[in-house]
Amino acid sequence: MRFNKKIKVGNYTIDVNSPVFIIAEAGVNHNGDIDIAKKLIDTAVYAGANAVKFQAFKTENLILTNVEKAQYQKKTTDASESQFEMLEKLEITKEQNIELINYCKRKNIIFLTTPFDEESLEELDTLNLPAYKVASTDTTNLLFLKKIAQKGKPIFLSTGMCFLSEVESALKQIYEYNKDVILLQCTANYPIKDEDANLYVIKTYQDKFDVLVGYSDHSVGVGASPFAVPMGVVVIEKHFTLDKHLAGPDHKASLSPTELKDFVAEIRKVEKYLGSYTKEPTSDEEKTRLSLQKSLVALHSIKQGEIFTEQNIVAKRTGGKGISPILYKKILGKKASRNYSPNDIIYE
Repeated sequence: MRFNKKIKVGNYTIDVNSPVFIIAEAGVNHNGDIDIAKKLIDTAVYAGANAVKFQAFKTENLILTNVEKAQYQKKTTDASESQFEMLEKLEITKEQNIELINYCKRKNIIFLTTPFDEESLEELDTLNLPAYKVASTDTTNLLFLKKIAQKGKPIFLSTGMCFLSEVESALKQIYEYNKDVILLQCTANYPIKDEDANLYVIKTYQDKFDVLVGYSDHSVGVGASPFAVPMGVVVIEKHFTLDKHLAGPDHKASLSPTELKDFVAEIRKVEKYLGSYTKEPTSDEEKTRLSLQKSLVALHSIKQGEIFTEQNIVAKRTGGKGISPILYKKILGKKASRNYSPNDIIYE
């Protein structure tokens, strides 16, 4: 399988040479309130994210009525409430999605969402989104992956809770219909323990699959993402909220508005630190080089016609004048064309 290495999402080109594409994951942290959703968009814009992402689902299509909550959900919401009851309150209608899409356009940020069921996917498909995010819960749902792939939009594929063989099966299913995939390493707890980030999986994906790789980060605070950047990820996703104390399953494990801004800034700082693959003096080093690098000078008096040897030349700082000692072998064995006093710069 050879997936595309240059993927367009809205006005952005995502490849190994582009800045990391940062997705601010609002998820269900709007609590079913469209005004909170808009404030989350404002926060993502303020932080400098490239995209803001929500979730789209019809609860009755997503889950059976008697399914218990995940352990982290029991800790952050009413434990006696079922997943069905919790999720019902967090649905966004098609009309609300249209409103949020238009709001994102006015704010100049990309709107993304994750479809969790076929009905939601079909609704979203009429809205001409630039890409689809697939949640870790559907990485093994090959029938659904096929339907998403057939929409012909770029896919961000999260892989939490999966074995490598399951990831490979998902990619094979998508590949038949769609070559625009970014594979996201993810650990699906909220939040995760530091030792469960498993950033080395990024390298596993890069080595095993011919595909762009990203990271969906559920670590605490700014967390693991800045360390993923030097590993070559092209996309990073992180949950955020307006207030960690709001009621809801994901708020406590999400970044605050200030933390989200710091998160984006830290990733951009790492990108600056990484710089270029080309080893050459920077523009500032060119000036420093003149002051600090050495050139060849006479160690002691050298008479005209005397042969240059390792015993009568030495390297000292000359302010950039003369011959670099890296070329000393070209001088050895030559006859001096004039008399040299100690510390005279050699020009030959």
